[in-house]
Amino acid sequence: MATYLYKLGRFAFRRRHFVALLWVALLTLAGVGAASAPPAGNSSFSIPGTEAQRAFDLLEQRFPGMSADGATARVVFKAPEGEKMTDAGNKAAVKKTVKELGSGSEVASVADPYTGKAVSRDGTIAYASVKYKVSGMELEDSSRDALKESAGHARDAGLTVEIGGDALTTAPETGSSEVIGIAIAAVVLVITFGSLIAAGLPLLTAIIGVGIGVSTITALATPLDLGSTTSTLATMIGLAVGIDYALFIVSRYRAELAEGRDREEAAGRAVGTAGSAVVFAGLTVVIALVGLSVVNIPMLTKMGVAAAGTVAIAVLIALTMIPALLGYAGRTVKPAGEKSKLLGGGRAAKKAGRPNMGTRWASFVVRRPVTVLLLGVVGLGAAAVPAASLELGLPDDGSQPVSTTQRRAYDLLSDGFGPGFNGPLMVVVDAKGSADKKAAFAKVGDEIKGLKDVVTVTPPAPNKAGDTAIITVVPKSQPSSATTEDLVHAIRGKSASIASATDAKLLVTGATAMNIDVSQKLNDALLPYLALVVGLAFLLLIVVFRSILVPLKAALGFLLSVLAALGAVVAVFQWGWLSGLMNVEQTGPVMSMMPIFMVGVVFGLAMDYEVFLVTRMREAYVHGENPGQAVVTGFRYSARVVTAAAVIMIAVFSGFIGSSESMIKMIGFGLAIAVFFDAFIVRMAIVPAVLALLGRRAWWLPAWLDRALPNVDVEGEGLRAHSDPDGDRELVRA
Repeated sequence: MATYLYKLGRFAFRRRHFVALLWVALLTLAGVGAASAPPAGNSSFSIPGTEAQRAFDLLEQRFPGMSADGATARVVFKAPEGEKMTDAGNKAAVKKTVKELGSGSEVASVADPYTGKAVSRDGTIAYASVKYKVSGMELEDSSRDALKESAGHARDAGLTVEIGGDALTTAPETGSSEVIGIAIAAVVLVITFGSLIAAGLPLLTAIIGVGIGVSTITALATPLDLGSTTSTLATMIGLAVGIDYALFIVSRYRAELAEGRDREEAAGRAVGTAGSAVVFAGLTVVIALVGLSVVNIPMLTKMGVAAAGTVAIAVLIALTMIPALLGYAGRTVKPAGEKSKLLGGGRAAKKAGRPNMGTRWASFVVRRPVTVLLLGVVGLGAAAVPAASLELGLPDDGSQPVSTTQRRAYDLLSDGFGPGFNGPLMVVVDAKGSADKKAAFAKVGDEIKGLKDVVTVTPPAPNKAGDTAIITVVPKSQPSSATTEDLVHAIRGKSASIASATDAKLLVTGATAMNIDVSQKLNDALLPYLALVVGLAFLLLIVVFRSILVPLKAALGFLLSVLAALGAVVAVFQWGWLSGLMNVEQTGPVMSMMPIFMVGVVFGLAMDYEVFLVTRMREAYVHGENPGQAVVTGFRYSARVVTAAAVIMIAVFSGFIGSSESMIKMIGFGLAIAVFFDAFIVRMAIVPAVLALLGRRAWWLPAWLDRALPNVDVEGEGLRAHSDPDGDRELVRA
């Protein structure tokens, strides 16, 4: 592989005009496609294989036009101090608002508070329920605007009005902190390379790669049912790996220049060596992201595949556009150790002197491997302790900041009707096979009334055929509580006895039940997903490193960093530690998809550093150095770059902590802290300590397996056959 990539790098350097034009054309084509495509709506949401989804599908058949999974909104009214919602003036304002709410083209129905018994006992709070024909992810912005305007008119009449429900679901905003993350990345690159031009190349190519990826997602949004949230993960991952991959190759290019090679040869060797690491690092990320399809949640699958496509683009750009741009940059990109005139006075590289920080650190670890290993493992173990208290759930309006109308509506409903009112359960009774359908409906209602944690059970509401009915159950506890989850399981536990007594089927659905089912589905998929991703990557790393113990050590180190990161997430978002610093207004259960999401994304990113750092060690070992020296050599050339790459990735992910959406905030923090743990503790401390302890055994591979594996030559041994060609090309010192 190294030889092929070497030739590709030299070709891109020589044919820089063609390569640059090709990528610009692709960016333009994707941009035109995105601009001409219909506006990206929100993708449909379904969870195949869950009871809640089966109930929704049944309702679509038995209650045509009901839009069982359609968006809902609750417009909550509170009377002024000393007044009641039943007062004539307040009642008139509410009825006018209800009339306005029912005029929208996507509105299926609106329930009047006064005819639907939706006024609190003390008469101070009332609500109007709005049902839409489409889901919250498919709702047009015009419908949301009309909803907000109607509430505004009621406020003008003197009422306090807040809106809750999934009808207000919109694409999350990341805020200005994302820009700050990119700015920090730029500063790190300038410090690393000592040149504005060299620092700008990774940023430029990463932005182009993300631009192509996100524009393609936008262009294909309608035919592939890709929602507006699909591009969020693609942007987050694509930007981070795009900068890192380009950074690896530019850094190796400067190292090759420092050894006296001409620029075309240096570009070829940089792509042949660092480019090989980029290819395999990219493959691990792609495997992890595409593997999200194992969960069988269509929205998560689409997000993973879209992000994987953006990572693939980042790899291709790093292998082709970076050497092309290096050709354009010419002498402005200096050999390693030299600084530009603007930033470093044009000082030349030092030929000899004090070893760099990476060399000194690696030498220390090689001398004290047991101490470093114990400190690293104990430190990560301590950070992982909170993970033992992990509670999973999906965010609802109760987890929103108190400044949002959704949270204020949630609190008003809790005050007026009880906390469980925000998470009603919809029980669907399929009595098509029952001899006495009405008796079956009544039997279900009576059984549910006898359960604990039940406040209200509405009378059965049958369809026109009379073979299916809906019963609404209001729990005592809030939607995200373990008590409500127990109630859902208790109701479902009655299914067998109901079927035995009446031949009727019982299904529980609704937003709360759907959240519980999604959480369970994600939990059940975690171990199979972990086995798939780690297993495939383990096989891939065996091919890369031609070793059994090095990939095993990489996988175990990754598990340590993920557990420690989950512990940090629990401490901040569940326990409330440093919540003020992170602007976490409401603590609660950790998002259900967080563990599986972190396993997928962090594993792929962690392997970036593993591949780039350890391939340098493997390269030194293959070229004749003893194991201890190879560790030091790998750090001498790679520690600075891996450190810069990690800081950049942390900065990019930290930018998403500023999002207004709690889910994006949690993902940004989780990924940032996971990269910190993995890069600076696992890869920079535990990895060299383990390799120093293992010695030559680290690179052991059974002879039969060595013969069976393909020789991908990541360390670039095959490039020794290529001598620097003579000619009139520009030399480094020319």
